[in-house]
Amino acid sequence: MLNEAVNRLRGQARIRVESPFPERILNLCSARGLGFWDLQWESPDAFTCRMRWRDWERLRGAAAELTGKVQLIGREGASYALRRLRRRQALVLGLTLGAAALFLGSFFIWDFTVTGNDTVPRETILRALERCGVGVGTFGLSLDGEDIRNHVLLEVPELQWIAVNVSGCRARVQVVERVAPPEILDDRTPANIVARRAGLVLRTEATGGTAAVRAGDTVTEGQLLISGVEDLETLGARVTAGRGRVEGRTWYALTASVPLTAAEKRYTGRERTLLSLVFGTHRVKFFSNSSIAGREYDKITHRSRWSVLGVPLPVTAVREHVRFYETVPAAQTPDQVRRRTEAALQSQLRAMVSPYGAVRSALCTVRQRQDTLEVTLTAECTEELGAPAPVYLESTKAAPG
Repeated sequence: MLNEAVNRLRGQARIRVESPFPERILNLCSARGLGFWDLQWESPDAFTCRMRWRDWERLRGAAAELTGKVQLIGREGASYALRRLRRRQALVLGLTLGAAALFLGSFFIWDFTVTGNDTVPRETILRALERCGVGVGTFGLSLDGEDIRNHVLLEVPELQWIAVNVSGCRARVQVVERVAPPEILDDRTPANIVARRAGLVLRTEATGGTAAVRAGDTVTEGQLLISGVEDLETLGARVTAGRGRVEGRTWYALTASVPLTAAEKRYTGRERTLLSLVFGTHRVKFFSNSSIAGREYDKITHRSRWSVLGVPLPVTAVREHVRFYETVPAAQTPDQVRRRTEAALQSQLRAMVSPYGAVRSALCTVRQRQDTLEVTLTAECTEELGAPAPVYLESTKAAPG
């Protein structure tokens, strides 16, 4: 493999020998030290091979005395390719400028990769870096890692550590997110636990204060569940922070009225394609009027990042395809409306209950009134009923003596 690369750089000739005694040509090459390789026999009287250009010139002069025909099939190698470019000065200039642009462009940042972020969005990190002077087109050798780290950690307090490693024209951003400390319970501030919503108490567990309800009690919204004021009988009362859990059964009834006639898209057949190139952060449009008449249209955007031999370039081709439509009334079957509305109500119910408990059972009922469908979702849930509430103490001033 290495010898083949060296021979192609030096330049080699591919020849064809035809003679009634081809072994004499091979003996001549051996006697004069002429190297050849890739020997392939076409017939008992003819073969092809490759050899260095200077050896071919020596063989051509010596083979004239022998019976046979030695001819040049082709020239291969970098030297011959460069010779053919001597008359194409514009092409040579373009290749030179392109190679110089690739070489100089490798010292600038054209692409970012972010790893280690789970909760902090990638866009937030890149915007913080851009405000610190690290963006597309930044000179990679001028980055100060310590200065970037100090500024970005102030910009994004959710991060604990950040590092920017530049490899060619790509910047690899590695981050470590800050672990949120556990919530510290305040046992000094007086507080009660009151009902967040009405329900039937299933279980009460008071870890601070005094339980005001027990299993089987029905409570209303705002009712006291765990009191932060403890009665010490002979010693009066002690005010503390009420803590604990009160689990109960709750009921929900969600209703939605949906018309059986809805607006539907109908494409008019009118389409438009907008092409543009983005060089770094600058966009070059290839269309005269960027405004789109009308508001009812769908736009699909395709972005294609250009690269050469796996090296990303600061050029992105953007193709925007616009399809216009108009809205027309369309009739819907009651079954379609029911399924869609029921799914929306169940999603809303889960969003309301999930932070506190789970849905045990649900039932959907439907009633049609002329051109409107009324969908009602009733559900029974098990969830946490309690929510903290402050204890208000009246301050009394001693009467003057």
